[in-house]
Amino acid sequence: MKAFDDAAQILFGKPADQLDETEREVLLHSREGRILSEDRNIAYQSKQSVGERVADAIARVGGSWGFIIGFVVFLVLWTIANTLLLAKDAFDPYPFIFLNLVLSMIAALQAPIIMMSQNRQAARDRFEASKDYEVNLKAEIELMALHHKIDTHFLDEIAALKLEVVRLHEALRQKE
Repeated sequence: MKAFDDAAQILFGKPADQLDETEREVLLHSREGRILSEDRNIAYQSKQSVGERVADAIARVGGSWGFIIGFVVFLVLWTIANTLLLAKDAFDPYPFIFLNLVLSMIAALQAPIIMMSQNRQAARDRFEASKDYEVNLKAEIELMALHHKIDTHFLDEIAALKLEVVRLHEALRQKE
């Protein structure tokens, strides 16, 4: 655990017990050489409830051209049926009070569902930003580790070369 504490101090400039959950998880993944990235769609969908999935599906349908065109066709058919075809026995004669009631109820239900879906989209954006941060943080840690490894290797090589130069210099002096 001392190595973990040392890594936290070197990489984050604070003791391991002061790391937040993301920093701790990224550091553990890095030290263990595990992959951190995951399929965000699967990860996000696994956290959604059935109600949230249904609301997203309703918002997806309600915000599509297919729904708009279908609803316009429905309104035209309703109007034609209640003015021309059923002129005497119309179930919703002009000014289409029942149609207004239906439209108001649909709007009253659809608006909050779409707002819930938009709120979840914002939550999904935050989730993805969090995952991006984790991956970027791990990449930064890995780069720092590579720099350290290369620097250490080169310092060892330089020290060995320095010793060799001193040895050669001594050998030359002894020949003189």
